[in-house]
Amino acid sequence: MSEYERSRTMPDLPEHVFDQASVVSWFSSWLPDELHVRPEDPPAVAVHEDRTGLDAPALLHADRERMRLEWGALEGGSGYTGWLQVAPYDTGASEVTIHLAFSDRRHDPGEEAALGALDRSLARLEEQVRLRAENAG
Repeated sequence: MSEYERSRTMPDLPEHVFDQASVVSWFSSWLPDELHVRPEDPPAVAVHEDRTGLDAPALLHADRERMRLEWGALEGGSGYTGWLQVAPYDTGASEVTIHLAFSDRRHDPGEEAALGALDRSLARLEEQVRLRAENAG
């Protein structure tokens, strides 16, 4: 199994960051450009990957009390699982950690690609959080 993880400080309260990260219809604003998530019958979602052109069924669970998202592919346990955790960092700031695990090497994009995608996703999420905070203020 391959696992990858990245963290980043966000310029807003944990509750606000979690709100931004957990709305499925806003995922495209921070996920990698090649992934698209469409809500289905909760907790089910469909994940479309441009590289393969396929939709894959997945589950997504949002736990607001713990400020944690958890997800995973449904098909035979072969793909991936992951989580996003928002935690208080400093006065008025948060730390967001994203973790991915690939149980099947055929689905693992490799360390460089996975960590790059996590870094870009966290940067995009930070930008969305920053824009939301500026527009609210």
